[in-house]
Amino acid sequence: MPERFIDNFSSQSKQYSFSRPTYPDSLFEYLYTVTPQKYLAWDCATGNGQAAIGLSKHFNKVVASDASKNQIQYAFQRQNIEYKVFQAENAELENDSVDIITVAQALHWFDLDKFYSTVMRVGKKDGIIAVWSYDMHKINPQLDKITERLDVDGEILGSYWDKEAKYVKEKYKTIAFPFEEISVPVFKTTLHWNLLQLWDYMRTWSSVKKYYSENKLDPLDLVKPEIEALWGNEFDKKTVTWNINIRLGIIK
Repeated sequence: MPERFIDNFSSQSKQYSFSRPTYPDSLFEYLYTVTPQKYLAWDCATGNGQAAIGLSKHFNKVVASDASKNQIQYAFQRQNIEYKVFQAENAELENDSVDIITVAQALHWFDLDKFYSTVMRVGKKDGIIAVWSYDMHKINPQLDKITERLDVDGEILGSYWDKEAKYVKEKYKTIAFPFEEISVPVFKTTLHWNLLQLWDYMRTWSSVKKYYSENKLDPLDLVKPEIEALWGNEFDKKTVTWNINIRLGIIK
């Protein structure tokens, strides 16, 4: 686990805010039902607030934090969301004050020992911690086979993903999680995107950014002809799905 904040996303914060997948309302409705008290939610490493927005519909107040000032600059505003800039391991929150702590697609970047100590400090007894990541997107077997070449162990971007990305590939099953776990229903994110939206999303990947930096070549150009041929009209929309891999625990 990194001992310092690794910022892979600030340079494209505005693009990130409009190109990353959101999460289904059913996920936040479920989190609401399993959280004993409903006053304060902390969405940690919020990015632009994709998860904070969902929490704000169900909890009285949401503190949404990120170590990146640029990410917060492009965050989605809501009346009951307070955005703050601080690292996950050093939360500027009072002891025993938080009812639920969420981390969406970011836990693998943290110093886990320090973060979990912070969770135990700020989380209320019997409060909830929910962490999740999402898989490589799925569209159809033909397109998915091409996308596999860009995945963590794929031939094009395999060596350009940061080592922490293996936890995402492993569906968070292998990441440390020292809490009393609760079994969770299956959740998916489903969006209807055209090809331009898909390219915008894929360009937010840290591996694409790293590949371009080292090779001065957009790695997506290596698969564009095949994907375009299978897609058809670039403005036609297709169903894009991500499996959400979630671990839920009780803070003791």
